[in-house]
Amino acid sequence: MEVFNSIGLMLGSSWASGVNLYMTIAGLGIASRMHWIALPGDMQVLSNPLIILVAAAMYAVEFVADKIPYFDSVWDGIHTFIRPAGGAALGFMAAANMGPAAQIPVALLTGAVSMDSHLTKATTRVAINTSPEPFTNSIASVTEDAAVFGVLYLVIKHPIIAAIAVILFIVFSIWFLIMMFKFLKKVLGFFFASKP
Repeated sequence: MEVFNSIGLMLGSSWASGVNLYMTIAGLGIASRMHWIALPGDMQVLSNPLIILVAAAMYAVEFVADKIPYFDSVWDGIHTFIRPAGGAALGFMAAANMGPAAQIPVALLTGAVSMDSHLTKATTRVAINTSPEPFTNSIASVTEDAAVFGVLYLVIKHPIIAAIAVILFIVFSIWFLIMMFKFLKKVLGFFFASKP
């Protein structure tokens, strides 16, 4: 049962970090300090007050940045390198007790899961930015934060359900990304075709 809980924690936290790395780190750190969850391996370091404080401060910055049309896409572009690396680092730390032979494959898996959720978020935001009204960004941002909160809750209370939810999301996101890339190709094709 412990193995399944660890898998749920690793998959859930890596998915959440692809959407909002800072909220994930702060949430896991707070949950550990409150003794709601026992973080495996070296993930216990997330409960350090300094790490929680920095992650919470960065979450506050991201909370604002995510609401600004077009700037949110710039922010996501920068985080294309940060969020998947963060997801991989969380997996690497979680598998610390298993040794390097397990840590590296776990880090690759969690980094890939994080990249998947990040690309889904970033692609959705680019599509949303094609709409002229500014409210959709705020709605999308709040929905993403609620999803991360929900996954963190599942990681803490029901890690096996968290793992199943992430696997289902990955299956959905593959279809979704294909549809979004087709949509963006059509929008960009129309944009460039209309130029003299």
